[in-house]
Amino acid sequence: MGGGKKRRQRGPQNLSSTVLLDRRALWTRNAVPGTAVYGESLRKFSGKEHRRWDPNRSKLGAGLLRTKRDPALLLPGQGGTVLYLGAGHGTSVSHLYDHLCGASNRFGGRLVCVDLAPRCLRDLTFMTSERPGLVPVLGDARKHAAWGVLLPTKVPWLFQDVAQAGQVDIFLAACQRFLQPGGTGLLSLKAASERWTGEGEAALFAEVEHTLRSAGHEVEEVIELTGYEDNHRLFVVRAPEA
Repeated sequence: MGGGKKRRQRGPQNLSSTVLLDRRALWTRNAVPGTAVYGESLRKFSGKEHRRWDPNRSKLGAGLLRTKRDPALLLPGQGGTVLYLGAGHGTSVSHLYDHLCGASNRFGGRLVCVDLAPRCLRDLTFMTSERPGLVPVLGDARKHAAWGVLLPTKVPWLFQDVAQAGQVDIFLAACQRFLQPGGTGLLSLKAASERWTGEGEAALFAEVEHTLRSAGHEVEEVIELTGYEDNHRLFVVRAPEA
């Protein structure tokens, strides 16, 4: 018999009880079986229906595939309360809900998602009919006074995807107001939205990292999203401890 190494048969990797990484495809267990949110594929794993998480339509999904660390570290704990700024039409939010809340919110999670566009709020509100724990808010990510009452206590996880100038300032203000000490913040930064007069994108992203560190945050990773989302980086930070 040969003495060569046996090849390990690798099946789907569980990032949580409801998120699977199958080779290079992400899947979340469908909180509303039989229903696709944005035309995504449905597939059963171990008899449970899952939805394919398209990284070309989700910066969070792209980050989970591109991170050099354990991708599970990018996800919030199940059953907690989290804040999503710039929720859009709900692509990422729907998969995050599958993970955070589960079917009929069996985990007891709460996902507060803020967006400035009425059309986005319409789509998000439509999703709430079968997703208890999803809280859509029509509001400006910068104007906490208008909607901050929905988060009377700080959250352990915050995601921002706001394509407007001053993204870092918006993120830092949100972290200061809403993120727990030691909590995880994810900033999806679009270079083209910034009024940058420096030498190029690399210099801009380096300046963003410097600004985050100067504010006391530990920058755990800067994830390159090119190929899924060009001109973007996903900054993963840990808030300073109290």
